Amino acid sequence: MQRTNILRDEIKKYINENGEQFNQQLLSEAKNVSTKIKDILDRGNIDLLKNARTLIFYTVDQQEKELIAFAQQEGIAWAEHFLTLELKLEWVQAIRRTLWQCIDDIDEVKGITKEREDFYKLEKVINDKIDQFLNSFFLSYSKYKDEMFLKQREIVEHLSVPIIPVSDSVSVLPLIGTIDSYRMRIIEEKVLTDISDSKIRTLVLDLSGIPMIEKDVIDQFEKVLAGIAMMGCKAILTGLRPDLVRKMVHSGIRFERDAETRGTLQETLKNYL
Repeated sequence: MQRTNILRDEIKKYINENGEQFNQQLLSEAKNVSTKIKDILDRGNIDLLKNARTLIFYTVDQQEKELIAFAQQEGIAWAEHFLTLELKLEWVQAIRRTLWQCIDDIDEVKGITKEREDFYKLEKVINDKIDQFLNSFFLSYSKYKDEMFLKQREIVEHLSVPIIPVSDSVSVLPLIGTIDSYRMRIIEEKVLTDISDSKIRTLVLDLSGIPMIEKDVIDQFEKVLAGIAMMGCKAILTGLRPDLVRKMVHSGIRFERDAETRGTLQETLKNYL
């Protein structure tokens, strides 16, 4: 333990006293990252050289809590500014190699790890902590990316539910493309909200642009129509394709209670305009 503490202090002293040499060694170990140092700093205010020292000091001091918090912060920053995992992995491995080079230089002069057991204990401490940093970083990065993806998808899905007013009380919702459970939830949210906010009394849902709907999604759609009726709005379905109708009939699903069905959107609008 005493030797570990001595080496810890020597590592920090070595890096602080040989800052430029440390930086050059680190950059030489990460060829791809070294050409992007300034770009990453300008783009995301991420100082890679400063952060490398932070990682090393948390590692040699065995500050696990601070190390994990730092990794999570880094993961969010890299995901937020669209920096790649390949660059991060190359950089952390360069930090690992540079740290071990520092230890070798110190040990050659000071002779701190005299026994093999001392070296193996040190190796375990340092590599375990750096691996822990990487794991926490990747988890934080992936979580933030997933959250961004869901937010972007929600925005896109909301834009793909265009409720178009054609009169004071009549609106049209043309549905196009594949509809899954997630998109059906967006449709339900958007439709019920617009009925309440815009005082829609008749909503024409045109399904001519939908190639197919799975049975569980049809079940959800039936519940959406029930919700529309409960809001005091009349639902009219147009553009039902033959294959979709067959699937609905064979599944025992009927929309007569909560919606009317008509032929085409054009014919339906003629009756209301």
